Amino acid sequence: MKSLASQGGFPAAGEGVWGGAPFKRITVGLGSCGIAAGADKIYEQLKEKGLNPTIVGCNGMCHLEPIVTIDGVIQTDDGTPPVLPANRVALRNCGIIDPTNIDEYIERGGYKPLTLDPDMIIEKIKESGLCGRGGAGFPTWFKWDACRRAAGGEKYLICNADEGDPGAFMDRAILEGDPHSVIEGMIIAAKAIGATEGYIYVRAEYPLAIARLEIAISQAKQRGFLRGKNSPAEALGIKLAKGAGAFVCGEETALIASIQGERGMPRLKPPFPAEKGLWGSPSNINNVETLANVPWIIHENAAANTKVFAVTGKIEKSGLIEVQIGATINDVLSQCGDTAKIKAVQLGGPSGGCIPKELFDTEIDYAKLIATGAIMGSGGMVIMDETTCMVDMARFFLDFTVKESCGKCTHCRVGNKRMLELLERICAGDGESGDIDLLEDLAEGVKSGSLCALGQTAPNPVLTTLKYFRDEYIEHIESKTCRAKSCRGLLTYSIDLNKCKKCGLCVKKCATNAVSADFSIDSSRCTKCGICAEVCKFEAVNVL
Repeated sequence: MKSLASQGGFPAAGEGVWGGAPFKRITVGLGSCGIAAGADKIYEQLKEKGLNPTIVGCNGMCHLEPIVTIDGVIQTDDGTPPVLPANRVALRNCGIIDPTNIDEYIERGGYKPLTLDPDMIIEKIKESGLCGRGGAGFPTWFKWDACRRAAGGEKYLICNADEGDPGAFMDRAILEGDPHSVIEGMIIAAKAIGATEGYIYVRAEYPLAIARLEIAISQAKQRGFLRGKNSPAEALGIKLAKGAGAFVCGEETALIASIQGERGMPRLKPPFPAEKGLWGSPSNINNVETLANVPWIIHENAAANTKVFAVTGKIEKSGLIEVQIGATINDVLSQCGDTAKIKAVQLGGPSGGCIPKELFDTEIDYAKLIATGAIMGSGGMVIMDETTCMVDMARFFLDFTVKESCGKCTHCRVGNKRMLELLERICAGDGESGDIDLLEDLAEGVKSGSLCALGQTAPNPVLTTLKYFRDEYIEHIESKTCRAKSCRGLLTYSIDLNKCKKCGLCVKKCATNAVSADFSIDSSRCTKCGICAEVCKFEAVNVL
């Protein structure tokens, strides 16, 4: 296997011997996922042994954490190291370079002199086809050009690092593993639009990303790439603004309000931020992954044809995958282990939609995904199998958006709440005839009447599950059954006395004394917690 470290050509971090063989570089993945798996302890042990390990970020293979590489080769128990997936652009340095060492970023081609004028930068971005990777998919060059041409004094460039989708961690991985690519992307974008002030609006819940951003900004100042003692007067200045975790601040006008110290609430557009944004001045907002693509496009004269997905849920190999736009959902899942039991994927986070297995040949393309009822979104991909109740899944995502709504417009504040109440009632076994029609009417009303994208897209999980998994709704309402056996209100517990060995574990563990001494279950006492089925070693508890 070719050494990943050798692809970049940066100097070796030290010399050592591992298993009797000499090596030049040993790395430990110290992204959030690696630290959660104990990689920080491994790093300290390697330091104690004098092996001089190097910190790197997440390489995307979160399911393998903790990850140690020797000369770029991932060390595994069975001796058969996996190969990093190809097509890495936004993730090109993640898991390979030390994010706290600017020299390693420069050795990988970073911070090359920028000789293009603003018009040529925008033209190259236009030719690349780069669209916003934060979810909207709006052409990046158009936003830059509008801001460049806007009248006004000071102009602002904002990086949206307020990643809020459940199950999404693409931006966090880039900030933790390759912060300089985002900073350089901001420098190029700032030159294109004429901005000299920049903000990175980052989630306060991302302490490691914040720490590495602070280090990277300090290093870029010392080298003169950002405004500081060693930089030209026109150099970009960057400040960090820590968000409080409000999902609605993914909407650009709400994000701007938050930076200004106001409550994060969207406003009517126009005027658009390119005309009147931060502090009333022309402003441009791009997300982390979008900006990480920019240096690659400008320096390599390349097209922007990849998208990063965070794959989570009922799948063997969770993590980050960067694929060509135009690849299919099946192409993504084929890299994630056994797909036989998968029945749907949720694309686009809580504002996205559930795509059934029969549509897994759909190409990953903004327009084609919208046609299914889902959206590309920021890149969250939640995998669901036969143990997932699609009604409950819609309830879960709608519960999230109800809690995250700013409450400004009635359709979102009230309509989504009424839909959630219907879904909760259906999952509890109290669904009624007409509930499905009412859900659809409410969903269409919320989509058409909400002010911002949060409300406009919040009904997507409901509408797509109704479209593709309507039979599960009907079963919940008419038959009072949940085929996935996950809606507690629809479950019935009983004990098969032919299998029962009368060990008494179920009797001891039942907190409400619903299991009697004769091993029958009193339905009036049973809370359907499932503990009896969990402790039974003989599969004698039936769950229907």
